Amino acid sequence: MLTTPTQLHQWLLEPEGQRLEFKEAKQRYDFEKLLKYCVALANEGGGAIVLGVTDKRPRLIVGTQAFEDPGRTEAGLHQRLGHRIPVEELRLPQGRVLVVRVPSRLPGTAWQIEGSFLKRAGDDLAAMSAQELRAIFDETGPDFSAQPCPGATLEDLEPSSIALFRERWARKGNTPRRRELSDEQTLRDAELLVEGNQVSYAALILFGKRAALTRWLAQAELVFEYRSSEAAGPAADREEFREGFFAWQDALWKKINLRNDRQSYQDDFFRMDLPTFAEVPVREALLNAVAHRDYRLGGSIFVRQFSKRLEVISPGGLPPGITPENIIDQQNPRNRRLAEALARCGLIERSGQGLNLMVESAVRQGKPLPSLAGTSAHEVRLTLEGGVRNPAFVRFMEHLGEEKLSSFSTLDYLALECLQQEKPLSAPLRERLAGLLAAGAVESIGRGKGTRYILSEALYASLGAKGTHTRQRGLDRETNKALLLKHLTKHREHGAALAELRQVLPSLPMSAVQDLLKELRNEGRLQLMGARRWARWHLSD
Repeated sequence: MLTTPTQLHQWLLEPEGQRLEFKEAKQRYDFEKLLKYCVALANEGGGAIVLGVTDKRPRLIVGTQAFEDPGRTEAGLHQRLGHRIPVEELRLPQGRVLVVRVPSRLPGTAWQIEGSFLKRAGDDLAAMSAQELRAIFDETGPDFSAQPCPGATLEDLEPSSIALFRERWARKGNTPRRRELSDEQTLRDAELLVEGNQVSYAALILFGKRAALTRWLAQAELVFEYRSSEAAGPAADREEFREGFFAWQDALWKKINLRNDRQSYQDDFFRMDLPTFAEVPVREALLNAVAHRDYRLGGSIFVRQFSKRLEVISPGGLPPGITPENIIDQQNPRNRRLAEALARCGLIERSGQGLNLMVESAVRQGKPLPSLAGTSAHEVRLTLEGGVRNPAFVRFMEHLGEEKLSSFSTLDYLALECLQQEKPLSAPLRERLAGLLAAGAVESIGRGKGTRYILSEALYASLGAKGTHTRQRGLDRETNKALLLKHLTKHREHGAALAELRQVLPSLPMSAVQDLLKELRNEGRLQLMGARRWARWHLSD
């Protein structure tokens, strides 16, 4: 819900509490400070940061010049924090006001910036205490992966897997000395030994030997199947991976890649080869399944590969507060200790679910978006489609250039996907259009409320469909005018009121219909007779 002037004036009368933060910020406001206040507000239940208002009562609107492009600011917040934080701009007689709407953290989770979990302390910010964090993390019950596995010892862990983890951790943190640590010290530093050097379930899931997993946690296995068709019956290839994640992660990708056909496309002098399954989204899908499945359930993770489709099914539904609709913007790791260990060695980002990387890869390669269809309370079903729908769109993305694409957020990619598919854009995606317009990825048609957006002419040139661009940009306007004339021709004697003509073009806003009618009048083809509610449009004599 957007902030209205009435809502803002009501806030001005309220005390500055946990849910409201006022900043004068006449000229500018530090982005790093904004990040920290967003973290603190989210950890305290969410709220709003209002820029352009004095923080002392009685509060006055003084206006702000900070963050001239709210869309870019919103993208920056999303990139740094991994959450969507709307930034609203209000133009009032007293001046410009920015409202940063910070959502609440999900149960059992806390927001952080550069490793700091923040809260507000009067007019300042302070770090949350260990006791406060423990209370938050216990909201959804204890973390299974952080619990000790009774009876398991260091002998149950594979040294080569720990060595691989240690090497990746040293490389990510640029800490060469970490390579000299013993296995026990490495596990202790990663908080994988708990309650007096007991082996945690997270350590077993990452480094466990086959015999140890069979004895202590048999469900921590992954079953791979290759099926050459949809027919029921035995799989053409099947293998069970019942070892720690680091022992089989590369072997599984190599098995998938064995049947990973390349799709070739030729258009004039342009040739393109794309793998059916790109490595990054496949690895992210596997990491998601391992890091976020429910290990209290007895089922295994299943990976089913078809010629043009990959399915990853993991036990346990989505974590509390996560839905297929908000999964890109919200995070709630089910196995926090396990996710933290994977983040230490650079395999996942603690702030993300990995689905954003899958979405961006799919759009860039002209493939359908990842699907969570079939997900239920007892399992998560993720499907990656490998077939390229639109090779020319891939050419367009390459035409934009890597520098521009690297600055795009996941929402930018989703907006381009909707425009390519000619689907309506949600409010969050519409907010991305200004930035895409500046990047040359889209073009605008019309002005004001009647503005429409289409993919840029460069795309249609790469599609070999310049005529389509011309139709979308210009001929549709002539078609709409022809429809208005056709209706008035049928009702030549009585004419038609504006509301009636609006029904002829229901997809256009009233202002756009009025513009078309004025244009037809300027061309001498229509005339307006009567005034106010009796006004009716007629064909000119």
